[in-house]
Amino acid sequence: MPDNPKENLVTLKVPAMDCQEEAHLIKKKLSGLKGILHLDTLLLSQEVKVRYDSSLIDLKEILGRIQETGFEATLLETWVPKEADWGRRRQLVLTSLSGLFALAGLALAFKGLPGEITIPIYLIAMLTGGPRIFYKGFLAAKGLSLDMNTLMGIAVIGAAAIGEWGEAATVIALFSLAQLLETYSLDRARNTLSSLMTLTPQEALVRREVASVSGGPPSKKEVTLPVNEVQLGDTLIVRPSEKIPLDGMVVEGYSTVNQAPITGESIPVEKYVGCEVFAGTINREGVLEVRVTHLAKDTTLSRIIHLVEECQAQKAPYQSFVDRFARIYTPIVIGTAFLVATVPWAFLGAEFIPWLYMGLVFLVISCPCALVIATPVSLLSGITCAAQHGVLIKGGVHLEEAGRLEAIAFDKTGTLTKGVPEVIDVIPFDAGVSQYAPTLSHDELLRMAASVEARSEHHLAGAILRRTRKEGLELLEVTDYKTIPGKGATARIQGIDYHIGNLKLFRELGISTAKAERLLSVLQSQGKTVMLIGCGDKLLGTITVADEVRPLSKPTLVALREKGIKKIVMLTGDNKGTAQAIAGKLEVEEYQAELSPEDKVEAVRHLTKNYGRTAMVGDGVNDAPALAAATIGIAMGTAGTDTALETADIALMTDDLTRIPFALGLSRETLGVIKQNIVFAIGVKAVFLGLAAVGKATLWMAVGADMGASLLVIFNGLRLLRYGA
Repeated sequence: MPDNPKENLVTLKVPAMDCQEEAHLIKKKLSGLKGILHLDTLLLSQEVKVRYDSSLIDLKEILGRIQETGFEATLLETWVPKEADWGRRRQLVLTSLSGLFALAGLALAFKGLPGEITIPIYLIAMLTGGPRIFYKGFLAAKGLSLDMNTLMGIAVIGAAAIGEWGEAATVIALFSLAQLLETYSLDRARNTLSSLMTLTPQEALVRREVASVSGGPPSKKEVTLPVNEVQLGDTLIVRPSEKIPLDGMVVEGYSTVNQAPITGESIPVEKYVGCEVFAGTINREGVLEVRVTHLAKDTTLSRIIHLVEECQAQKAPYQSFVDRFARIYTPIVIGTAFLVATVPWAFLGAEFIPWLYMGLVFLVISCPCALVIATPVSLLSGITCAAQHGVLIKGGVHLEEAGRLEAIAFDKTGTLTKGVPEVIDVIPFDAGVSQYAPTLSHDELLRMAASVEARSEHHLAGAILRRTRKEGLELLEVTDYKTIPGKGATARIQGIDYHIGNLKLFRELGISTAKAERLLSVLQSQGKTVMLIGCGDKLLGTITVADEVRPLSKPTLVALREKGIKKIVMLTGDNKGTAQAIAGKLEVEEYQAELSPEDKVEAVRHLTKNYGRTAMVGDGVNDAPALAAATIGIAMGTAGTDTALETADIALMTDDLTRIPFALGLSRETLGVIKQNIVFAIGVKAVFLGLAAVGKATLWMAVGADMGASLLVIFNGLRLLRYGA
C-alpha cells in the first residue's frame, strides 16, 4: 500500500498511440504537471501508467491533458476493443481513398491533362489522407515537440506551395499507408502478448456449501461463477478437455495436464492429490477437484503477463543509446534542412525554390522513426517468445545481458541433479563381513531398514521408504525408536535392537566395520551416501542413496558450450567425493565443493572477474545471494513460486534445463536483430541524405525510404516470435 492515502495508480489505454514520438509527446505533456508522481508510456501495449496525488490533480484533468495532444485515453478496465477496431477501419478507408485519388491524379497528369483537372484530384487525396497527419503534427508543434507528423505536414504544405501538387499528394498517400501498415505490424506483436491473457477461462465451476431451507445441514452444490468471484479455498471442478481457471492444489482425482502455456513442456504432466495445477493449463483425461490457492489477479499466468508488460517500461542499453542518439541526431538534421533551404538563397544568390525543395527532402529524411522503433519491437518480440516457451525474462536489460554471457555457474542439488535422493544399492553382507549374522535377502534388508526409518523425517529415510513402497514391502512393527542426530537411528523389532546410520554411529556402538570399509570407500567414491544396517553387535548390510543427475543436464552443458559459453562451473555444499562423482558424469571441467552460501557468492564474483558476464543457475530461494551476485540470475522450476518469479532476472517455469541454451540462443539472436535494425536504419538515412545532397532524392522517395525502413525493422523484429518454432 502507498504511504500517501491520496496516491493513486491508473492504467490508461491510448489506442491511437503507435509511434515512439507520440508516446514521448504524451509523456512530455503530463510529466510537468503538479501531482504527477510517476508515469510510464508503454508503446507496444498502447498504455500509459500514471501514479498521481489525487489531492493535487484528478483523473479528469489527466485525461483532458492527454486529449490536448490529440489522443483519446480511456481507463484500461473500461476500454472496449471494438473502439480500436472502428478506428482501424476508418483509417483503412481514408488511406485507400487517398491512394486512389493520388494515383488517379498522377495518371491524368501523365496523359497531359492540365492542372485545372489534376490539382483538385490531388487536393482530395490530401484531404482524405492528411487530416489525421496535419492534426497530430499541429499538436506536436504546439507542444514544442516536432514529430514525424509535423515534418510531413511542413513538407506537404511546402511542396504544394511551390507547385509540386503531385508529390504533395503522393507523400500524403504513402505516409498514410506506411502508418497504417506500421500499426498493423505492431498489432501483431501486441496480439501475441494479449493471446496469453485469453488462455484462462472467464468462468469456473465451483462446488460450494448451500444452506438448507428447512434448517438441516448444508448441502453441496455446483455453481458456475466468474473467475473474479471465486474465493481462496473454493473447490473447482475441472472436467476433461477443459482449461483450469485458477491456480490450485488437486484434492481429488487423477489426470494428465498440458502445461505448455505456462511451462513450455510439450509432454502432459501427471496430476494427482497434492499436485499443483496452474491457470491456463488444459486438463486432458480425468475429472479433477482443485482447491483454489490463488485469486484470479494472483495466478502464475497473471504474474507472467504483468511482468512481461512491465518489461516495456525498462530501457535496455541499446534502447537507451538509440534514444540519446535520436535526441541529438534529429535537431541537427532539422537544423541542416533549414540551412540547406535558406543559406544558398540568402547568401549565394541561388534560386530559392530548388533549395527549398531540397530542404524539404532533408526534413522528411530527418525523422528517426525506424531507428527509434528498431530496439523496442525486437526486445518485446524476444521477451514474448521466451514467455511462450516457458522462460520469463524480466526486461530488455536482462535479455541483452544474457546474449553476452561468457560463463555460467550451476548449483548442483536440485539443478543439475533432481534434488530428491533415491536408493541406488541394497547390499546384504555375507557371513565374511557380517560376523556370523544371518545373510538377509535384498527385500528383508530393505524392509528392516525402512521399518526403523519409518518415524524419521530425514530426507535419506524418505528415500528408503519410497523404495520400500515401490517394491510393495510391508513394514514391521517397531518399539523404542530413537534418533541419534547426525548419525542415524535405532529401534527394537521383535525384541532385537536394530541400527541404521553412518560409520560414526557404528563405531560409537563398538561394532567393527573393518571388513566393510573397503566396499564402503568404493561406494562413496561413486558419489553415493552410505548407510549401514546392523543388529546387536553385527553388520547386516548397506543401503546407498544418491541424488540422481537429471537426464537433460549433460546435453544442456554440451549445448551451452556450442552457444559459446567459455566456462562452466558446478557449485555445491556437498562433500568433495559426491561433487567429483557428479562432475565426472556431467564432464564438468571445474567444480567447487563444501561451499557455504557466502562461498558461492565469492565463486560467482571470481568468475565474473576472470571471464566477464556470468550467470548463476539455482532454485531462486536457497541460492538467492549467488543469484544476486551474478550478472544474470537464472531460477528454475519457478511455476507457482512467488519469490523466484519476483527476484530472478530469468525464471524457467519448469525444471527443463534445455530452456537455458534456448534462452541464450534467443538473447543472442535478439542482439543480432537489434544490431541489424540499427545499422539498416542509419544506413538508409545516410544513403538518402547523400542522394539529397547531390539533388537526386525526391520527397516521395524520401517518404517511401523512411517508412519502408520502419516497416522492415518491425518485420525483422517480429521474426523473433518464431524463434525455436
